[in-house]
Amino acid sequence: MTQALASPLGYDVKFQRVGVGGGADLQIRSLLDKQQFSDPFGLALAAGISSATWPLFGLVWPSAQKLADLMQTWDLKGKRVLELGCGLALASLVVHRREGNVTASDCHPLTEIFLKANLQLNALPPLPYETGNWGRINLGLGAFNLQIASDVLYKRNHPAQLSGFIQEHAADGAEVLIVDPNRGTRSAFHRDMARMGFSVTELLMNEPLQDLSRYRGRLLHYKRDAG
Repeated sequence: MTQALASPLGYDVKFQRVGVGGGADLQIRSLLDKQQFSDPFGLALAAGISSATWPLFGLVWPSAQKLADLMQTWDLKGKRVLELGCGLALASLVVHRREGNVTASDCHPLTEIFLKANLQLNALPPLPYETGNWGRINLGLGAFNLQIASDVLYKRNHPAQLSGFIQEHAADGAEVLIVDPNRGTRSAFHRDMARMGFSVTELLMNEPLQDLSRYRGRLLHYKRDAG
């Protein structure tokens, strides 16, 4: 069920239920559509976000749903988890609901506001959030055992930027999971990750979403030996 709601904030939102494989549905506040835009103070522009890409953070994307499904069953014991380019942070919400140690990150100025709203909608306690702009250093973010992301390789400069950010925040023996809808830049990303000592395994993800919508993509699983 989807319910639209006009907002006085310069953009419109809706509320929708998102299925999670093997777990309870998530109640999600998202942008109404791809036409939304509001940056009255230039915060998004300062973060390098154009008007065309502004609404992308606030939509429910198929690959994000797949990552949330994966996090419902992934082994989280003893792992510090970072979601990169989290957007609406579906996967972080699932990890948090499972009492995992997760931090959500994104560079969009409204991400944290939507995250707080969706935590409330799902009766969840506060979840750590940090600014994660791949082209800039965040010294306070620290290192993580598991970094996760979905559909984050859609620009030509993303492989170099993202791999560098992952390297900066990878703990010893780190793993990286990226759900990718067959973007053409993944080969370049493989090469960048290999230079940093990560091996990769690709797994086809062609099962439908929970609402039976078609999905075609891959799980990119990177691992680096400890020591």
